[in-house]
Amino acid sequence: MTMNNKELIDLLRQSQHLDHDGYKQLLTSLTKEDEDYLYKNACAVREEVYGKDVYLRGLIEFSNYCKNNCFYCGIRKDNLKAERYRLTPGDIVACAEKGYQLGFRTVVLQSGEDMWFSDEMICEIVKAIKALHPDMAITLSIGEKEKDSYRKYFEAGAERYLLRQETSNPEHYRQLHPKELSIAHRKQCLQDLKDIGYQVGCGIMVGTPGQTYDHIIEDLIYMKDFNPHMVGIGPFIPHADTPFKDEPRGTLEDTLHLLGIIRLMLPHCLLPATTALGTIDPLGREKGLLAGANVVMPNLSPRGVRSKYMLYDGKICTGEEAAECHACMERRIKRTGYEVVEARGDYR
Repeated sequence: MTMNNKELIDLLRQSQHLDHDGYKQLLTSLTKEDEDYLYKNACAVREEVYGKDVYLRGLIEFSNYCKNNCFYCGIRKDNLKAERYRLTPGDIVACAEKGYQLGFRTVVLQSGEDMWFSDEMICEIVKAIKALHPDMAITLSIGEKEKDSYRKYFEAGAERYLLRQETSNPEHYRQLHPKELSIAHRKQCLQDLKDIGYQVGCGIMVGTPGQTYDHIIEDLIYMKDFNPHMVGIGPFIPHADTPFKDEPRGTLEDTLHLLGIIRLMLPHCLLPATTALGTIDPLGREKGLLAGANVVMPNLSPRGVRSKYMLYDGKICTGEEAAECHACMERRIKRTGYEVVEARGDYR
């Protein structure tokens, strides 16, 4: 017997899993009424676990050098128009210090895969931040490394790691990445991180070139099996200096549908309303929170470098000071009925 969409949403909330056809139906056929029902359930589930709390993560984009040539990314190695920069270890620690004074209790250190930063340098930066503020959680988002490197960062004090798989389908992965990168290695890195003891984040871009709903369902099944602590979902937005410059961007609707589905599927996960969501819609991050997200990541990078860390075109919040960014986000979140809390926001 075929279920209608509301019945499928009820089933997903209850069992935290659907079969392939159930996911496909939800991804392709929601009416406005169905959407409202999905988001209402997603918000109820996130409130059962995390209440009305929204956690802010201070993002420090410390280098836009990258050894890779991913076809979608504005800081890919072959983009000769990118104005490259690196923050010094002292700059990075100072950004974290400023974040702490503003009330951030998590920083996310993000960069391209920049080999100039050795394992020892990353460890020293992590230790320096921890020495100043032992109660501050440190998340790394610096790409694919060897397990031994991940272990060193963990022992230095990093507790979380973000590594989006981008797509779980090997053929689709090859459409987005050069041949020396593989989804098998990416997934191995994610497993290594989990085995070491990190809180781990995976995720995808929505609407990448060649992506089908079947690919997205493959991702949902992978994420359900992997059971990450965090899931990063944002729309694909093209960058003018990449091979995908003329491709259409992902949609707000598809991204919000996925946020709602993932919240019901993984009730305990930390789910950001991403900057990319705010880039394709002025109220995108607020809509993300009202679809089940509970994390926002304002920028703590020095204002002078923000416009250089351009993974996609049109990125918002590149001209504000960190304090402005924090205050603005706090006001916007309050209007959704949720509230920013000064907390690390660990996985529950």
